[in-house]
Amino acid sequence: MPDEEPGATPGLRRLGPYFVKRRIGGGSMGAVYLALDPQTDRPLAIKTLALGREFGGAALEEARLRFMREAQTAGRLAHPDIVSILGCGEEQGLAWIAMEYLPGRDLAHHALPGSFLPVPTLLRVASRVADALAYAHRQGVVHRDVKPANVMIDLATDSVKVTDFGIARIADGSRTRTGMVLGTPSFMSPEQMTGRRIDGRSDIYSLGVMLFQLLCGQLPHRADSMAALMSQIVNQRAPDIRSLRPELPAALADLVALTLEKRPELRHADGRQLALDLKLIATRMDGTSEPAPPPAMRREVDPFASTVKFSRDDPRHNPGE
Repeated sequence: MPDEEPGATPGLRRLGPYFVKRRIGGGSMGAVYLALDPQTDRPLAIKTLALGREFGGAALEEARLRFMREAQTAGRLAHPDIVSILGCGEEQGLAWIAMEYLPGRDLAHHALPGSFLPVPTLLRVASRVADALAYAHRQGVVHRDVKPANVMIDLATDSVKVTDFGIARIADGSRTRTGMVLGTPSFMSPEQMTGRRIDGRSDIYSLGVMLFQLLCGQLPHRADSMAALMSQIVNQRAPDIRSLRPELPAALADLVALTLEKRPELRHADGRQLALDLKLIATRMDGTSEPAPPPAMRREVDPFASTVKFSRDDPRHNPGE
């Protein structure tokens, strides 16, 4: 058993076969620890979920079963841009998931003015996220909590990793002691916010919210209460990103608006289509050689006008109102 390092949690030195070294992060339901696999001597990350703090009785047992099922499902995903799950279990009152340790930092560090990524770089990162989501959706897995904090990047090694597949599912339909919906409400799609059945197009909406924040430094919908936020997400049109950053191309503004459509059938059909559109806009912005045009986009003379077109006053763009 290794000695505790600064920041280590007293009494928490081992989870499953892994040695826990120190806490490196946390969230609303648990914490993230740096750990060591004694079989390979490689570092890994362990995310713990304190299910007992949020659930009780039969609900706790259901949450445990759901956790194991979702963790095992996420563990079957094999994609270069999705974090690898190495194991899961429950002990010491904690459910835990062991995953590959990722260098770099999450995209939340680039969500404020002054820390923005170059737009073509951001669009290429987002295209890889969209492709990773498309792969997961083909396996029947919906992420449910796409947001900047769940995308790790390391530009030096060209690494992009989507994390936390299935975690939001554990809390789906449940509420905390204060009555707030578990998860990240600002990134939820209208159908997820209102408890309707969701599919991969819900993740596309959340990716649109993420793009909006990383491009503009603010969320498309903000409110002082959960009820007001829910009403905005379900009913109100998101602002045009060019009202906040006029220098952005019209094609990008239209793409973000399309991802934020209230009705899922009006968004991109899948993540592959969205990824192609993002790559094409990035290519045109930085002037590199142009790939073959994706079928999702309409070609025009203006190099920044190629996208699915619609009028901003067309009611189909704002079907929730």
